[in-house]
Amino acid sequence: MHDVVIRGGTLVDGTGAAARPADLGIDGSKVVEVGDVVARGRREVDAAGLLVLPGWVDVHTHYDGQATWDAELAPSSWHGVTTTIFGNCSVGFAPVRPGHEGFLINLMEGVEDIPGSALAEGIDFRWESFGEYLDALDETSRAMDIGAQLPHAALRFYVMGDRGADHAEVPTSEEIAAMGDLAIEAIRAGAFGFTTSRTKKHRAADGRFTPSLTAHRAELLGIAEALGSAGIGVLQINSDFGTDEEIDLVRDMAEVSGRPLSFSLIQLDDRPDQWRELLHMVGDVNGNGGHMLAQVGSRPIGVLFGFAATLHPFMTHPGWGELAPLPLDERLHKLAEPDVRAQLLSQRPDESFGRFLTTAMQRTFELGDPPEYEPEPSQSIAARAERAGVDPFTMAYDLMLAKGGEALLYHPFENYSHGSLDPVREMIVSPHTIAGLSDGGAHVGTICDGSFPTYLLTHWARDRTRGERIPVEQLVHRQTQATAEAVGLHDRGVLAPGYRADINLVDFDALRIHPPELAFDLPGGSRRLLQRCTGYRHTFLAGAETFVDGEWTGATPGKLVRSGWA
Repeated sequence: MHDVVIRGGTLVDGTGAAARPADLGIDGSKVVEVGDVVARGRREVDAAGLLVLPGWVDVHTHYDGQATWDAELAPSSWHGVTTTIFGNCSVGFAPVRPGHEGFLINLMEGVEDIPGSALAEGIDFRWESFGEYLDALDETSRAMDIGAQLPHAALRFYVMGDRGADHAEVPTSEEIAAMGDLAIEAIRAGAFGFTTSRTKKHRAADGRFTPSLTAHRAELLGIAEALGSAGIGVLQINSDFGTDEEIDLVRDMAEVSGRPLSFSLIQLDDRPDQWRELLHMVGDVNGNGGHMLAQVGSRPIGVLFGFAATLHPFMTHPGWGELAPLPLDERLHKLAEPDVRAQLLSQRPDESFGRFLTTAMQRTFELGDPPEYEPEPSQSIAARAERAGVDPFTMAYDLMLAKGGEALLYHPFENYSHGSLDPVREMIVSPHTIAGLSDGGAHVGTICDGSFPTYLLTHWARDRTRGERIPVEQLVHRQTQATAEAVGLHDRGVLAPGYRADINLVDFDALRIHPPELAFDLPGGSRRLLQRCTGYRHTFLAGAETFVDGEWTGATPGKLVRSGWA
């Protein structure tokens, strides 16, 4: 007799193999039998009409702080994620010297749009070293497994002090060696790897660029070489790739380390075809024995505009200053008053933001229900306003007033240069990419992309009407086995005997993403945008049922996962 038998489902096992009817037998935390399971289970789960998939492995999130206070880890846990890896993009909360916690909070607040007040209240900072941070995480169980990476910004500030945040400063050779030694120490303690950021999009809340932006070759190659000499860890990079020298640097980091390296791959408007050149570089590195992958999103990277969100077209209008401090309910009530509406529509934003908005309205859309993430260019706010003979700001104002003032507009600013997701499809099907960039837990007032794994399945395998789709087996592989193996996890992401019983039972026909909604459930009552879904009938983690029809069972089998190099 097995502990659990899942019967009669259609198995998509994570390897990319064709879907097939199969039962699963589970004992303890492992899958022990796949196929026609004769033995009964102490619990029998009817999976007739359902897809049986491995739990999603999301390797690009930012739960570094939330994991210290929240066992549910929404929204990713709602979307079938059973393992999440954070510490991406150079930001995190260890190592940290006593008294320097505020710098890391300020950086995370700015780079990842997580309220600093929530981080300050929610995190108790009972650690200094990265190993001590992992030990603190290890004290609590959760609804999903978690793993962490060592962030460059925290490491640099720890070694260099205030000089680490000064872009005119260069670390000494001794300081570079210390960073390398600490990186090895962190990975031996259980970190999965080292992450850095090289993009000007990443600024602290006080406006300063992230410390790693201007780190020189010697520093980055020194850390990469240290990991290579120890033979441990992965490297993760977020870069603007604005120069040939930067591309060469990333290639050189992969080559001198000999370690697996991944970077964020997106389509930029000013270089709409560069992503193909970067994929060619990845193929060249791998063809010469390297280990490089590009992390790609499943839809455009886009911000949400709304009167209840962080950003909206009227935020720099002179009259907004009187409304912004008001409690949300009162603010939304006043925005509906004709006099207030007339005042804001008669004003214009400051010059720089106004120039941005004039262009942005040509690629800003009503998000709708269900949310539309591949909208037709003809449905932009600017195009609709022109057809209606009204000002785009008037149309934006009225659309955002819907749903009691909580309606959202969607502005895709990356991965949508030509008003189509065809380039994203090319990225997804490339043999040199994995699913990533969901940023679960981050951008809580501007971006709501923790639903990426669900969207990957619904849009690309079922719903897309404006171009080719992608077979469900290929999509599942990219978000399970491929992501797990990319960070050195070889015990999950596949449903086969001996693997972890991390499982999603999905009603594929009913699987649906709902519009983002506002919640005030962060520490101190801080707000965040959350996005629910329906269609996940059951989620199991290590053989224990964690979610039923989208509702948390309260089970917390999830643990800190330390890297295989620990």
